[in-house]
Amino acid sequence: MEMIHMPTIKDVARVSGLSVGTVSRYLNGSKLKKENMEKIEKAIRELGYKVNPMARALKTNQTYTIGALVPSMTDVFSNQVIEGIDSTLARMDYSLIISSSRNSVDIEKKKLEFLKEKRVDGIILMPVSNEGSHVAEIIKEGMPLVLIDRLLEGVDCDAVVSDNINGAYRAVEYLINKGHRRIGIISGPSNIFTARERFNGYVRALNDYKIPLDESLIVYGKYEKGGGLEGIKKLLTMEDGPTAVFATNYETTVTSVKYMLENRIKIGEDVSFYGFDNSDIFRLLKPSITTVTQPMH
Repeated sequence: MEMIHMPTIKDVARVSGLSVGTVSRYLNGSKLKKENMEKIEKAIRELGYKVNPMARALKTNQTYTIGALVPSMTDVFSNQVIEGIDSTLARMDYSLIISSSRNSVDIEKKKLEFLKEKRVDGIILMPVSNEGSHVAEIIKEGMPLVLIDRLLEGVDCDAVVSDNINGAYRAVEYLINKGHRRIGIISGPSNIFTARERFNGYVRALNDYKIPLDESLIVYGKYEKGGGLEGIKKLLTMEDGPTAVFATNYETTVTSVKYMLENRIKIGEDVSFYGFDNSDIFRLLKPSITTVTQPMH
């Protein structure tokens, strides 16, 4: 019986013309010269070389797995972020464990413990709320952790966040420049960092343009499916209501648009509208919905 030779790291080194050490550093995630990386990648494709994850884990004491924990798996923004994380990790030959906290701090705590038990090399977390003591404890234990989208008070770690204040400011400024002075806002829970930041952007824009803050035009909605329904109803049925509405996240944007379509309220004619987070659905509507678009990758 003919023996099938499985390509080894030595074969990759031979075909690429580089040393075994250089190939090993590449496979372990080290940054190399672009030309050397291209040679190694070409050799790997030609040989059909596959990394043995068990052997690599034993050798390096790493699992080459990252955990990602988000509040909801149905949220478009979260899904787009996850897609960006996954594509980046795939290029580095890392695996990804995805989990949802279902907008619950208690579940978030349990899922973080679950990821620790899976011996992930690091965690990427989009927090549910401003409660961060359990996150600080995990970092203290030595787990590498990066926050995305939302910061936590008292938690010192790396974070990737959008400029929420400026994004909201530009949205409200756009509406002001269109002639609107009565601009309603569907804000989010005060215990969510992004909600507070976006509300601050709204207030700052009104102040800069000398427009008095009208408390009757401020409503709130949960950052989850169906969030903001009571808020949009209140704004669009009140006497002397707003001429424009700013929804501060994807769920409140979707809920508001759905409500207006179901009640035959013409967006852009009966009321102007500005949302947050982009979706192909918004572009398909006539007229299309203008939104604050966050970078996903």
